[in-house]
Amino acid sequence: QRQLVESGGGLVQPGGSLRLSCALSGFAADDDAIGWFRQTPGKEREGVSCISTMRDRTLYADSVKGRFTISRDKSKNTVDLQMNALNAEDSAHYYCAIAVGSGYVCYLTENAYDYWGQGIQVTVSS
Repeated sequence: QRQLVESGGGLVQPGGSLRLSCALSGFAADDDAIGWFRQTPGKEREGVSCISTMRDRTLYADSVKGRFTISRDKSKNTVDLQMNALNAEDSAHYYCAIAVGSGYVCYLTENAYDYWGQGIQVTVSS
């Protein structure tokens, strides 16, 4: 069964860090792109970061550049998002998604992705 499961969310103080993990089941993920997106109530889903597995190319939204890092663990078949220097604007429901067969380039547009996880909440608050 193909599924993506996010973990690592929660409550963190401003300036703090969290590490999200996306576990990929039923995917070889060797010729795919994996992306992280986020959404807050009343707003459209926003692309945060993505990685293409053939060349490990990464892409970041301007709002997170220099603070977030996406990485892939082939042995665990997971894709992590390390989030540092978090602020209130980073509070959102975070989703991971996979674009099957898009291993050379990734995009931060949700219609490029085929399968989605259920998402996990990240709240940045003091």
